[in-house]
Amino acid sequence: MATYDPPHDCAQCPRLAKFRRQNREAHPGFHNGPVPAFGALEARLLIVGLAPGLHGANRTGRPFTGDHAGDLLYGTIAELGLSVGQYDRRADDLYALTGCRVTNAVRCVPPANKPTPDEVKTCRQYLEVELATMPNLRGIVALGQIAHRAVISAHGRKQKEFPFRHGAIHDLGAGRFLADSYHCSRYNTNTGRLTPTMFYSMLDTATRRAELR
Repeated sequence: MATYDPPHDCAQCPRLAKFRRQNREAHPGFHNGPVPAFGALEARLLIVGLAPGLHGANRTGRPFTGDHAGDLLYGTIAELGLSVGQYDRRADDLYALTGCRVTNAVRCVPPANKPTPDEVKTCRQYLEVELATMPNLRGIVALGQIAHRAVISAHGRKQKEFPFRHGAIHDLGAGRFLADSYHCSRYNTNTGRLTPTMFYSMLDTATRRAELR
C-alpha cells in the first residue's frame, strides 16, 4: 500500500541507513529514523525542506525542530498566524500548525547534510504520495534547490521549465503553485543570502496566494 512516510527501519538508501545506525550508537536518545511530516493532510500549503538536520529533526523526530532553521521557519509561521501554541525546539511542546504542513524531500539525515541525487530520487515516492493525498493543497513552498527539483519531479514536470529563484512563483497546473525560497539554514542567514525579512515576505506571499490570509 502506498504511503507518504517511510518505515522507521527503511533500508532503501544503504548510505543513509548506515549513517542512521552509526548515529544510534553515538546518540541513542535521538529519533534516528526517517522523520515524518508535521501538520494535517488537509492543509492548503505544504512547505518542503531538504532533509533532517543531525541535531535538529533527526534528534527530535519532527521536521525542522531543534535547530536554527526551525527557529526561523516556525517563528515566521507563528508571525503569519499559521500555528497555535509555543514552539520550543522539541516535538512534545504542544506546538501545532494550522493551514500548513511541513515535510522534507529526503526523510533521513544525510552525512554532511548532503543527500545524493539517487537518495533524493528514491525518497521522492513518499513526496509524490503526500502530494496526491492532500485534497485541499493549493501551494507548495520549496526551501532550496533540492526541494524545488524534488517538487517539480514529483509533478512530472520538466526542470528547465521551472528555474529556481528565490521569490519565484511557478504555476504547476491543477490549481497549484510552487513558491521558491532559499533554505532557512544558519549558513544562509549568517551570510546574508537570506534575511528574516526576505523569508517573511516570501512566506507571506505564499500564504496569501494559497488563501490562508
